[in-house]
Amino acid sequence: MLSSYDYTNELSGENKNGLVYVIDDDADVRESIKWLLESTNYRVEDYESGETFIAQFNENVPSVILCDLRMPGMSGSDVQDHLLRRRIDAPFIFITGHGDVPQAVQAFKKGAMDFIQKPFQQPQLQKLVERAMKTAKELFQRRQTLAQNRTLIEKLTPREQQVLERIVNGRLNKQIADDLGISIKTVEAHRASIMDKTGSGTVADLMRVVVKSELYPKISSTLAEAVAALPSRLAETGLPHTEENAEHLRRLDTELREAEAERQRREEEATVTGINSSIGGPTSGLV
Repeated sequence: MLSSYDYTNELSGENKNGLVYVIDDDADVRESIKWLLESTNYRVEDYESGETFIAQFNENVPSVILCDLRMPGMSGSDVQDHLLRRRIDAPFIFITGHGDVPQAVQAFKKGAMDFIQKPFQQPQLQKLVERAMKTAKELFQRRQTLAQNRTLIEKLTPREQQVLERIVNGRLNKQIADDLGISIKTVEAHRASIMDKTGSGTVADLMRVVVKSELYPKISSTLAEAVAALPSRLAETGLPHTEENAEHLRRLDTELREAEAERQRREEEATVTGINSSIGGPTSGLV
């Protein structure tokens, strides 16, 4: 087992390939995989059991988990279940044997990204890890963005959060005032405070913070409705009534729709490629 390492500074480099955890009770398998991946510039930590891995796992770095499905003590499936309970979404690649297909299918249903069957070839492993690491970095960046934007919203007082929720739902200042039993001037003061605390120069900026916090799942449709109603409602957003600002909101709505389409595409791709591309692979190779 390798010692822990602080990756904070390393990750800022352009050519850093992230961290791969290798978990297998067979020392020869671990060493072979470790040698191969380190030769392609991945940082690797290897563990002989699920228990030792869990004790050392660092969720603050983009990582891929390459784990044997059958091990003494915690199985690969047990390790997967443990991380799922902790809401950790690092991509899993399971190492399987010829008799492991039923267990592999179950692991895939729980979100495993891929499988590689012993014995496997170097190019096959490299391709799987490369694809998984790309996903790991995307997930890591998403988690960072989500946390940063949720922190901004958490700065708001309970009353400001009530006002923000109504802004998100497309309510006008007068409607918000009626909803909360406060004056329009008080609503305007809360809006100004919300803009300041979230670092938003415009309502479009504020909507980006809200969307990236993922606290308001219906925000995209709300924005679409707001964009359609811009001629009559732009003044209420606090933005000058200009075509430039209208176009700013339209671009934001387009970005949101494209991001959602890409998310759905990745989910569909993972579902299609999982078991069929990996179970029953080559019968000779590295391990």
